[in-house]
Amino acid sequence: MQDRGVKDAPAASTVNGILKRQGLLEASQASHPGPYHRFEHPAPNDLWQMDFKGPLELPGGAVHLLSVLDDHSRFLVLLQVCPDERGETVRQALIPAFRTYGLPHRILVDNGSPWGYTTDHPYTAVSVWFLRLGISVTHGRPYHPQTQGKVEKFNGTLVAEFLQGVDFADAPAMAIGSTRFRELYNTVRPHHALNLDTPVSHYRPSPRSYPEQLPPIEYGPGDVVRQVHEDGCIAFRGREFKVGKGFRGYPVAVRPTTTDGRFGVYFMTHQIAELDFVKTGVLQ
Repeated sequence: MQDRGVKDAPAASTVNGILKRQGLLEASQASHPGPYHRFEHPAPNDLWQMDFKGPLELPGGAVHLLSVLDDHSRFLVLLQVCPDERGETVRQALIPAFRTYGLPHRILVDNGSPWGYTTDHPYTAVSVWFLRLGISVTHGRPYHPQTQGKVEKFNGTLVAEFLQGVDFADAPAMAIGSTRFRELYNTVRPHHALNLDTPVSHYRPSPRSYPEQLPPIEYGPGDVVRQVHEDGCIAFRGREFKVGKGFRGYPVAVRPTTTDGRFGVYFMTHQIAELDFVKTGVLQ
């Protein structure tokens, strides 16, 4: 109200008292056993947190809401109504956002679909696409949603301020509503973590533009280059090693490490596996 120039706007303590008397303040933070450990990346686009909310049942069928939140500014880069949580759906949703805001340095996701992390399959097709764009991928600890604390908190806000008590006729109606909510969230709604500023006042687009055509993957003259087979394996020194189905069809480089009998496997600049000839296996 003060930012909009409202005269005689009530003090924050007055608003707090009204909400408290009406039973509209949560007691969860007051009962927390200790202070929260907050972290924030120093600049916009250092890290984007990404998550799905869903499935959400609508008359025309279930949908999934894809949220992308900038860690530094809390700017809601994307709030997209999606028909599913497939990797290609994520890719098609992110391309317009990349074109508008550029590329982040790193993306933080959980271990669910479609970027799920397992020991046997640490990289999915969409996470390999991120690496191809020069974006590092980090997974939160399993069963520890606080690792993605900002986007998890946003999910709570999404339910309380957008989804709760609203009956959307179909997916297009929800998409219209999500566009309005995103505008409100970024430009009007003050954030306590930003000293009651709005996210848009702390955000700026990334200088790393989205490449419409990716350059070919090239490695150094000393690298041993192998093509990843359809089963996610490569052949090296007469043996088959699994590096992940997400890399199917791509070239990877094998380089010796400082340890005898061990070789690093690289996709572009990212080490994706280590071959251990001593134990005759792959260390991911």
